[in-house]
Amino acid sequence: MSHDTDIARSAELADALGAIALDSETAKHEQVRNRLIEVIELLQSGDRLPPERELAARFGVSRMTLRQAISGLASAGYVVRVQGDGTFVADPTISKSSELTGFSEDMAARGFRPSSRLLAISHVSAGAALGQELVISPEEMVFHLERVRMADGIPMCLETIDLPARLTPGLDQQPLDQSLYEILRAVYGIELFEADQVILPTVVNQEQADLLRVPVHSPALIVKRIGYDKKRRPIERAMSIYRGDRYDIRMTVRRNPT
Repeated sequence: MSHDTDIARSAELADALGAIALDSETAKHEQVRNRLIEVIELLQSGDRLPPERELAARFGVSRMTLRQAISGLASAGYVVRVQGDGTFVADPTISKSSELTGFSEDMAARGFRPSSRLLAISHVSAGAALGQELVISPEEMVFHLERVRMADGIPMCLETIDLPARLTPGLDQQPLDQSLYEILRAVYGIELFEADQVILPTVVNQEQADLLRVPVHSPALIVKRIGYDKKRRPIERAMSIYRGDRYDIRMTVRRNPT
């Protein structure tokens, strides 16, 4: 890193560590958390954050508010707290478990604000391949959704979902910038119980890179899923493209006793 780059980075860090002009519409700890994310983005994995007392003074907030913000960042995987030693910048990877959860649930559990940007929704016939996967006639109508999923406004994955229209009438009138699983539960009485899932490595093309705000040919993970309700009835076919720089997949495996 050049000397000029070091100076510019130091100036940005000094700005990020300045007092926060708090607004009344957003919780204080969320505003502090967002500022801390700006600080973390200027640091390297393993770097130690300034002490809590210093950060609280710099931001102009109470230590209780600061600790609440740091706790959220620790849950989200941004930082690691070491008893007696301080708070350190963690590897930015978000681990997706094998548990069947929606994107909104995943992000909220990690302290992020989940949101979606609807790219397209169409009402089309299933066709042979999708009909076979959802066990419906090729002529049956489905809703086809394409969305960008975001955490704190940062694009995390691209999502394509197909759902039988007879089970989800009027889906195109629902607020699809919110959790689809919550809409399915609250509006249509549908809850996904299990899924068959395949995970594949890939790289993003130019269109995908633009939507995810990453360089073209960046590594990514494709997650293909058929979701079922408790009656083992196929409800959704989903394909998600997760940023490879922010995700890994973790699961517990067990050996059958001999």
